[in-house]
Amino acid sequence: MSESADITLWLDSARNGDRAALDRVLTTLYHELHGMARRQLAGQYGYTLDATALVHESYLKLLGTRGNASFDDRAHFFAYAASSMRSVVVDYARNRLARKRGGDLRRVAEIPEDVEGPVRLDEDTLALNTALDKLAEIDERLVKVVEMRYFAGLSELEIAELMQRSERSIRRDWQKARMFLLAELQDD
Repeated sequence: MSESADITLWLDSARNGDRAALDRVLTTLYHELHGMARRQLAGQYGYTLDATALVHESYLKLLGTRGNASFDDRAHFFAYAASSMRSVVVDYARNRLARKRGGDLRRVAEIPEDVEGPVRLDEDTLALNTALDKLAEIDERLVKVVEMRYFAGLSELEIAELMQRSERSIRRDWQKARMFLLAELQDD
């Protein structure tokens, strides 16, 4: 049986209340989550949030906010993990800025086309989070694409596979989301 099939079976068991099955899923996918976190935090020196801390905080959010966490499939798990990572990064940036001179927000002027660099742990992340909340009121699917691409560092192809959509449609969603977010971030 393949790892993917195992994960699907464990997710089914976890949905039915089997905590051990959920632990097996999280243990199996831990390395993937850690790799995502490491890519996203690369080059962030001098900060106390590292990849391991990001994965552990996300893990606690995965379990804590959902009570008995249940995920329909691998895509749902990664979508929720990306959302949890977003939440941890935003909380970290918010707390860091609160300790540093009150943390005035300034707006970013750009969201990169290709997300190769790390997520920034500063006021720009807070402004982006606010813009994403506004986008969620319009189109939740676009927010999921941004979370998976920007906060989890997944490629358009990986997102397409997880969401069972074409890479081209994910690229269009990414472009629509970027246009909306840029307009929000430049709008005072």
